[in-house]
This record gives sequence, C-alpha cells and structure tokens, in this order.
Amino acid sequence: MEEVHSNIPPTVNTWEYATVPLLIHATKSILDSWGKDGWELVCVTPGAEPGANPLAYLKRPLAG
Repeated sequence: MEEVHSNIPPTVNTWEYATVPLLIHATKSILDSWGKDGWELVCVTPGAEPGANPLAYLKRPLAG
C-alpha cells in the first residue's frame, strides 16, 4: 500500500461560544433564530435552580 504524505497542515477550527436561556414556550423559535446566524447547538442542560429555564450551549466557527 502506498503512503500518502501532504504538506498541508490539518485544519484546526477556532470556535466562539454562547449560553442562551431557553423559554419553554419558544424553544424552537429561539434555536431557529440562533441557527440562522450560524450557531450550532452543542447541548441543553436544566437550569441551575428548580423552575429555572434550561440553558442551551451553542458554538460557531470564528470568522477569519
């Protein structure tokens, strides 16, 4: 089998992150809005206190 070598370094992404509280009655519209701006959902966690809104963690590549 022939080895393939490349002088091109692997691509390394640099990300920016956002934490967004989710309103239960508007979750889809909130995530759709952020998605249109290029944000990708990483995870959703419960709020820190009972009754608190869940938190969405999002990321997108840094421009540049």
